[in-house]
Amino acid sequence: MERYQKIEKPDAALGEGTYGVVYKAKDLVNNEIVALKRIRLEVEDEGIPSTALREISLLRELNHRNIVDLKDCVQEDGRLYLVFEFLDKDLKKYMESVNGLLSAAQVKSYLFQLCRGLAFCHARGVMHRDLKPQNLLVTRDGILKIADFGLARAYCPPIRPLTHEVVTLWYRPPEILLGSQAYAPPVDVWAVGTIFVEMVTKRPLFPGDSEIDQLYKIFRQLGTPTENVWRGVQTLQDWNTAFPIWYKSDFSPVVLQNLEPAGLELLEMFLAYDPKDRITVKESLHHPYFDDLNKENI
Repeated sequence: MERYQKIEKPDAALGEGTYGVVYKAKDLVNNEIVALKRIRLEVEDEGIPSTALREISLLRELNHRNIVDLKDCVQEDGRLYLVFEFLDKDLKKYMESVNGLLSAAQVKSYLFQLCRGLAFCHARGVMHRDLKPQNLLVTRDGILKIADFGLARAYCPPIRPLTHEVVTLWYRPPEILLGSQAYAPPVDVWAVGTIFVEMVTKRPLFPGDSEIDQLYKIFRQLGTPTENVWRGVQTLQDWNTAFPIWYKSDFSPVVLQNLEPAGLELLEMFLAYDPKDRITVKESLHHPYFDDLNKENI
């Protein structure tokens, strides 16, 4: 660890990932600013947590311009440090720092980069499972990178039952909220849709305070799902025949005023109830919404 010198005071962390605290540091060998993620080792004699090993092994495979670069791993004094490239802010902090709304061009650019990075993950059999603005890093020159792979996991068909507690509540898709155990990349696609709206409005789309409140917020916006729109929904473990019946409503005026028709169409495709009906991120890259974007320069 002599190679890396923390720039911030110990109590002034850049942020907290799913399984570790992140600091700004300087690489004394090549004079580069890096982000240092200290992994919590809850019980030191049990070795490195499986979550950290998973994050390391996945990131070593995921070299892409829209995925944060893992530069080094260092173990010292019973602590594990992951050394990442340094980016200026996460998307949530960036949005908070902007006066007014993000420009339509900026939203489009960030969304495309998110979909491009995620398509790379999905093509390599990796689900992120915790996409949210805090886990997307942005640079001053408009580059977006996906970070915090602490909950990510590799998958291969057929999809086996996976842990239920994934994806921060506000970005969690209805199939997980309704108790589905077999899920796949569409869980990430749903999160992309919710982040898309949040970039347009600077407000979370479904800010639930419990799982049932989260479901009801989704139902109020998109309508209570029926077997017609989502085959098999009523057979899911946590489906309740007593759920209130809501009908689909328009998105907020801020969304409707700031999103062109192609953007609204793409949003609907991200937020399709049935995971099988959701557009894939790979397909989304060719959606007309992105036709006027200079893709080569981002």
